[in-house]
Amino acid sequence: MLLYFLCLVLFSIGIFCILRKRNLIKIIIGIIIAEYAVHLFFALVGYRAEGRSPIFTPSENIFNMVDPLPQALVLTAIVIGLAVTAMMVAIAIRIYDKYGTFDITKIRKLHG
Repeated sequence: MLLYFLCLVLFSIGIFCILRKRNLIKIIIGIIIAEYAVHLFFALVGYRAEGRSPIFTPSENIFNMVDPLPQALVLTAIVIGLAVTAMMVAIAIRIYDKYGTFDITKIRKLHG
């Protein structure tokens, strides 16, 4: 239960960075923190205490097996998240090249 609460705290830190920071790089870091909090939560959902790996063998019965579906989903989400993060950083660099700042309040004032 404590681990789920820590995931919530980590997600809250990420959301706080997204909503309250003015720098684009800090906003991107907040998105990354929130994203990895969700990944950690999904990995915890599939976890079993003293569970075995989900490899079936015909000779033995495994009763306490870790759920492989959340692990596969998180692995896919990490790859997609990496591509999205690279795209966000590329867009932030293009904005910096055009406006000369990462501050979103100054970017909103500059129309052009």
